[in-house]
Amino acid sequence: MKILAINGSHRGGKGYTEFLIQKLFKGATSAGATCESVTLADMDIKRCTGCFSCQRKDRHLKCIYDGMDDISYVYDKIRDADLIIFAIPVYVFNMSSLLKSLLDRYPSTANCNDFRISKSGLFFHQIDKSLCSKPFITIICQDNMENETHRNIVSFFKTYARFMDAKYVGSLVRKSGMLVGRGNDTSQISKYPVLNDIYEAFIDAGKDLAIKGKISRSIQRRANRGLISIPPFIKQFSRIPIFREQIDKISRKRMES
Repeated sequence: MKILAINGSHRGGKGYTEFLIQKLFKGATSAGATCESVTLADMDIKRCTGCFSCQRKDRHLKCIYDGMDDISYVYDKIRDADLIIFAIPVYVFNMSSLLKSLLDRYPSTANCNDFRISKSGLFFHQIDKSLCSKPFITIICQDNMENETHRNIVSFFKTYARFMDAKYVGSLVRKSGMLVGRGNDTSQISKYPVLNDIYEAFIDAGKDLAIKGKISRSIQRRANRGLISIPPFIKQFSRIPIFREQIDKISRKRMES
């Protein structure tokens, strides 16, 4: 099993995203997998201009940037892997521009005039299955604690999986990144003891990927646990102005402590 993580964080190897990738790699390598991480912040990935030169007969499947950036290097790494990890922090309720720029260049590898039907029954076009159809998971990091924050990213990759004939075999979401310093500061474990089990769950997720090629639902639930448990009635009261003001004051005090 060759596992490739694509780190889409602008903080590169210094951020919480890379920290979580390495936790998962620890489990995967212990179970016999070969793991590698590509850091997009260290790459030169030019943005697609939408020129469609790659679809012209005289330039078929040749991007105008061929040989001018690192896209071929990353694509070759993906083709050589058995399973892909798309690891991204949330930027304004969506994936980072680094990862989106990488995915936006996919049309240069496909004949967009050769119409096909995906395995899920969707009308699409020919794709490079060695690039697009790898089984994959997502690791999503966010500062906010709300599930709504990462919903767009999960929805995107569910759609991606259906069009690309790729299996979406797990989603690991770490919320409240700001409470753990947005980095690998393990000193916060004493303040939030649940982090111990969360990080162990990431290690177990790596083992699952190496052995089964997917992450079990029970491990995903452990890895995706919140640092702070909010009773359902609090969420209901937060919609009422007078109670929302009080909840807001309490939350601010907790953040400052």
